[in-house]
Amino acid sequence: MKKILTYAACLAIAFTSCSRDSFDNAVPGDYKQQGEHVQDVFGVKFDPNHTWSSTTTGQVTIKANADTKKVQVLAFTHETDADGDVISNVNVLNEADLNGSTQVTMTYDAPNNNDGLYVAFVSDKDYAFTEIKNGMATQQKAAQRAARRAVSVSLPEGEFTLATSEESYASQRGWVPGELLYGMSDDDYLRAKMPPVAYDKEVTANLKKMVLAYFRNKQKNMPLIKSSGIYNEKAYPITTGEEPILVSPFYKQDGSPNWGNEVYNGDLYYYYFKDADLALQDDPVAYLKNLPKYKAIPFKDCYSDKEDDVLDKRATYALMYWGENPILGDTKGSFQFPTGYRIGFMFRSKTTWKDGNKEGKGKQGELYLDGRLNDHINSWEMFKNSGFGTTDPRGAWLTMDGRLILSFETGADPDVNDLLMEIEGGIEDIVAKPNPEYLGYTYCFEDTKDGDYDMNDVVIKARRINETQVEYSIIACGAWDEIYVKGIKSGAIQDNKEVHSMFGLTTTNQFVNTELNGLKKDVITITKGVSKTFSLTDPNTMPYIYNKTKDLEVRIAKQGEDPFGIMIPENFLYPLEKVCIKDAYLEFNNWGQNPVLSTDWYTKPQYTKVYNK
Repeated sequence: MKKILTYAACLAIAFTSCSRDSFDNAVPGDYKQQGEHVQDVFGVKFDPNHTWSSTTTGQVTIKANADTKKVQVLAFTHETDADGDVISNVNVLNEADLNGSTQVTMTYDAPNNNDGLYVAFVSDKDYAFTEIKNGMATQQKAAQRAARRAVSVSLPEGEFTLATSEESYASQRGWVPGELLYGMSDDDYLRAKMPPVAYDKEVTANLKKMVLAYFRNKQKNMPLIKSSGIYNEKAYPITTGEEPILVSPFYKQDGSPNWGNEVYNGDLYYYYFKDADLALQDDPVAYLKNLPKYKAIPFKDCYSDKEDDVLDKRATYALMYWGENPILGDTKGSFQFPTGYRIGFMFRSKTTWKDGNKEGKGKQGELYLDGRLNDHINSWEMFKNSGFGTTDPRGAWLTMDGRLILSFETGADPDVNDLLMEIEGGIEDIVAKPNPEYLGYTYCFEDTKDGDYDMNDVVIKARRINETQVEYSIIACGAWDEIYVKGIKSGAIQDNKEVHSMFGLTTTNQFVNTELNGLKKDVITITKGVSKTFSLTDPNTMPYIYNKTKDLEVRIAKQGEDPFGIMIPENFLYPLEKVCIKDAYLEFNNWGQNPVLSTDWYTKPQYTKVYNK
């Protein structure tokens, strides 16, 4: 489900925070000439024609199919994390319920520095999306779920027989004594490998783009997985008995060779059972652990050991039905599953690698889509420290663009995006749609013209949550003057309410949520009705601040003005007390001097100098 977070990284309006020392002796109206103080603080002269805008406003006309219930305008963006790695994001800019209509025109505000604007078409069973081009987005008319059907595949000829068995790592470690993993011969796997029904480049790129922006790299994505409801005991699709079940890997990212080529050296396994048999068990989890597991894909046959971040649908494999009691050398596989079996998936990591002077260090173990079967391995210190709960899953389903995607975690972090596979054919629909967060915006204000530009005197987060509603949250107050937020005028946020008092304080000489070890208060959130053509960039509707102590009104800077107020998109982290924004964001001055340079400056904070609580 979409999480309505009031302090989420999705939307922000930050109002600058000046230290008390910067204006203790200031007299209302007694300021240096325009630009002089700013140049003293920043050490550079800003472009006199700068618009200080990082956001664009647009409209898109959307044409949807009759079964589409909702449309969303999406922005793909990026940011740099504390380790210097670039992280992808996808966020909702606006959304509308169609209520039977098939066409709508929507207004949106988007970061100038976006990585693509799209429209998502949300129906009961799918989450399709297409890029906005020339102000238009049209949903494909073909029945998109038909892309999952396996009717066009020519299956391999000849018989396939179980040839090998071995103990699982869990059995070797005493966790699941007697658990056996079965497989065919290497030659049979080469024979079973089928040419895929390839995606075109646009479809493949879009699938990767959405998965890696939704299940973000190096993030703890377990809440997203659990919000779908399709995990653990609900993670098992049911066979229809009508078509083969096809699995096609199309993306891997395992850090090879630095982390031992864990996908290349790994295998995909599956197992199956009937609900009636499971219901008879005193311990259903133990029963699932002891079921035979069958190798479906040796990934060494799909990738080389030198590649990483690979986006290419290279092979398709059909899952085989081996009956109930497999016998090596005798049991022959069938490409047709009977009706009513549940299918479970497991990734087996078999890798070792060199780590400095140490050799033979390994990441070896079985990782299950059903997290209940991960209870032992998730308890290992390296996994527990990474954020895995004892019974957290290692994979997730996503229903996307007419396709059913299985995303697997093959390593030690819970981002769950190392291996992407499409599952097609003879299984019942699984509906697990992405649900991105709303994009937030930040209006940053300096509350005095002689300030220190730490940009946190009042911090407000704002995000559009549909065509006619915007959510505003006052997040912080780093001013000691008597400050009012103007222009919102809804619920608890009114023009005549002083900001400190809204946080429950009786005096103004306290900072709120601007010092890591300082005073912390809950945010103040309201939802306000707006028109369908509303824009967060409209100067007539933008919030602004009034410093009553200095009788000073501060609005978002217009072209050629000093940046006392700036609107900033995305997950903006405002500076700590007494930290100038140029020191918290080292590329701010570049942008200020030339607006075509460092346009993504706000995505690259110095994490020790911003408030990140």
